[in-house]
Amino acid sequence: MSPVDHFSFGLLTPVLAYVMSSVGSMLGLLLTSRARLTGGREAKFWLAGAAFAIGGTGIWTMHFIAMLGFSVHGSVIRYDVPLTAASAILAVVVVGMGLFLASHGATRGGAGTGFLLGGGVLTGLGVAGMHYLGMAAMNMSGMVSYDPVIVTLSVLIAVAAATVALWFTLRVSGALRIGGAALVMGVAVSGMHYTGMYSMSVAAHTEMMPVAGAQAIDFLLPLIVGISLITVGLLLTVILSPSEKELRSEQEYRRRLRVRDDEGAPEVDLFGTPRA
Repeated sequence: MSPVDHFSFGLLTPVLAYVMSSVGSMLGLLLTSRARLTGGREAKFWLAGAAFAIGGTGIWTMHFIAMLGFSVHGSVIRYDVPLTAASAILAVVVVGMGLFLASHGATRGGAGTGFLLGGGVLTGLGVAGMHYLGMAAMNMSGMVSYDPVIVTLSVLIAVAAATVALWFTLRVSGALRIGGAALVMGVAVSGMHYTGMYSMSVAAHTEMMPVAGAQAIDFLLPLIVGISLITVGLLLTVILSPSEKELRSEQEYRRRLRVRDDEGAPEVDLFGTPRA
């Protein structure tokens, strides 16, 4: 019998991981929709927040919540702190690069497809790298090996999921569509994670060996809580900022002002009434 158990807490960890992935994805889509509407320098800040929401919450936090349910019979599991922290940084950075590439491509018309695909490949490979870096951060009393075929499949899933996610960030708007897209993204991220985990096998040592590193409860849990608090802060920022409808109204108002200025017409207010 395999000593590996991916669901040592039953359905608790996969369900919580999926919920966290969907929440992070939804927040990221809300932030990218703001970026599309605002444009310019302000859009970069919204995209940076989206990178943290999707990469930090939707992907990295989901990954390690799921990892809390991973156990190896006959061995304790400890985590290498620098490698685990590096995996979190990698997730945010690659998602940010993908978002900025896709956003830049969207302004270039037909050339945008190339930027989207390039961003999807870059982000997908980065997410897969984050996943396996996070798995490499686990220390246990056993010999770890991977099935190369399943590893390759997990990487392809990561690239496809990243490309679809970037497409969503460029196209999806409105609460219902964003919510539906976030649920799809949550399935894709969770599917990639458990496919990658399925590629892993452990040959436990016959004798218990000392294992270096930090316990999950001492390191991962506080880090996950910290990222979750930042996620709440980003969500409050979205809630307190102008709504999508208000931003579109402002855009239309500015467009009308430019048109009237070009035609030499008198300035009007938001409702089209000439100003004194």
